[in-house]
Amino acid sequence: MEKFRITMPSPQTFIRSLDAVPAAIMDADGTIVECNRAFSHLFGGRCGVGGSIFMLVPEESCLEAICERCENSMDEDGTIEIKLRAGMGKQVTTRCWFGRAESGTRNLYALLLSGLAPGELSLLQQFSGTFVRDVNLGVLVVDQEFRLVDISDMACHILGIDRQSSLGFPMEEVFRSVPKEHRLVQRTLLDGVLVRSHAVSWTNDRQRYELLMDSNLIRDPLGQVVGAYVIFKDVTNLRSLEQQVQRSDRLAMIGQIAAGTAHEIRNPLTSIKGFLQVLNRTFHQSGMEREEGYTDLMLAEIDRINELVNEFLLLSKPKNVTFDKIDISSVLRDILPIINNQAVLHNVTIQYQSVYQIPKIIADRELLKQVFINLCKNGIEAMTQGGTLTIIERIDARARKVHVEVQDSGDGIPAYLIDKIFDPFFTTKDSGTGLGLSVCQRIIHDIGGSIRVSSKGFGTTFTVSVPFSPS
Repeated sequence: MEKFRITMPSPQTFIRSLDAVPAAIMDADGTIVECNRAFSHLFGGRCGVGGSIFMLVPEESCLEAICERCENSMDEDGTIEIKLRAGMGKQVTTRCWFGRAESGTRNLYALLLSGLAPGELSLLQQFSGTFVRDVNLGVLVVDQEFRLVDISDMACHILGIDRQSSLGFPMEEVFRSVPKEHRLVQRTLLDGVLVRSHAVSWTNDRQRYELLMDSNLIRDPLGQVVGAYVIFKDVTNLRSLEQQVQRSDRLAMIGQIAAGTAHEIRNPLTSIKGFLQVLNRTFHQSGMEREEGYTDLMLAEIDRINELVNEFLLLSKPKNVTFDKIDISSVLRDILPIINNQAVLHNVTIQYQSVYQIPKIIADRELLKQVFINLCKNGIEAMTQGGTLTIIERIDARARKVHVEVQDSGDGIPAYLIDKIFDPFFTTKDSGTGLGLSVCQRIIHDIGGSIRVSSKGFGTTFTVSVPFSPS
């Protein structure tokens, strides 16, 4: 039986000695520890170092069983026929030599394919392996038993699936942690229930994605269903851009209305406020406390109307904006005394993590202060039982952006409300106008930046991202 056992100085040396013959070395669990270029090319890179040989030989039970078949082979060269999965659910039959390999103290297995050349796989089969590996799309392929045959790297990333531990398993097992009705791929797919440009939302442990999904059946030349595929594209950024455009349109309309009516509103308010102040003073001098209380209430409501008009005006294009190179750290340090005073009243602790020599941005200093004061004030008010407000600066050199995160430790924002918080007039506060975050978003968008929000049931994080100033 010596011809079924080889000794090699190392797997790498042995593999390098075989250029033309597709060959791979596996450990006892079937994990490929080394393979040559011919082996990788044969399967379009679908199974390489770190992958499992059982992805390619689905009908085999264990490596030792393949060895025994080779040892009992009637052929002089000790080769046997074996079925390989070539991609898209297709199988091809070839001959192979399989034996035990020794390298020092390691017990390994060696596989040499002798009856199949790369050209024997059709161009379409080779393309399918490369397509699934490299394409910037989510791709899932299932067989007629609803087992996962192949999956692209992007699909693994978005769906939170580990490729090596999922291939060959039923889709129910792959999505076992997801409720049946919310699974991205349903068994009805094999019954012909297909979708075209179907919009779905998917949330993994890290992020929420907006996907556009298509699916179809895979049939053999006789028209029999042998599997199905699902392809989806991540359109999260497109959906976000669409929402921003819609909000900007609404804000522009509100700003135009406000700019035209603010003057007409303020003139009568000024007269009313002046006469009320005279009455208030008279009531105070006459000791008419009840009437004085009425005028105090009316004056407070007039001030509130004025504040609302001011916020309306901020929605229109600011008239006296001064853009300059700004150190965002100095802006945050300027507002810290204001934020600290507010935090003390709510039993909140402020933590500030700055970055040394942060790149400068182009913005209006006073408007930027308004944005961060508003975000910090919202975070403090969200912590009704006290807590910690954390302000973090970060630099994204690759995207050439400065990020400022404002994190609170409050109760968080419910998932069904988080998409609405930037809408004009939407508020969860009893006395809020619902314009504060809309104004903040308008200011940041005008300097080419963005505001994102994330909340997972405990605490909320607002992230302001602004591009670097050209050096």
